[in-house]
Amino acid sequence: MSTYLCTDVSRLPVISIIDDDASVRAATDNLLRSLGYTVYTFVSAEEFLRSAHFNDTSCVIADVQMPAMSGIDLQARLLTQGHRVPFIFITAFPEKTIRARALEAARDV
Repeated sequence: MSTYLCTDVSRLPVISIIDDDASVRAATDNLLRSLGYTVYTFVSAEEFLRSAHFNDTSCVIADVQMPAMSGIDLQARLLTQGHRVPFIFITAFPEKTIRARALEAARDV
């Protein structure tokens, strides 16, 4: 496995992590920052949508299951608003129906 470390700060992608679990947010944030990425973390999809970093985001890492708006629902909302940004879904509950919803949503990107 190779690792890419971006050293040109002007070209660093902005990654937004959205997860209601603080330990997951912190671990993912630490990993990505150690690789040189600019990272912002959010406790909910709603917080992300209200943030000043919404339009700067190059990639979203989102929990599939969150209390109000799920990661899949967030992706669908962004698509209907014309925002096409890559998503990486994470979950502690690997159910086939959730996987199918995520794959179906990815076809629209």
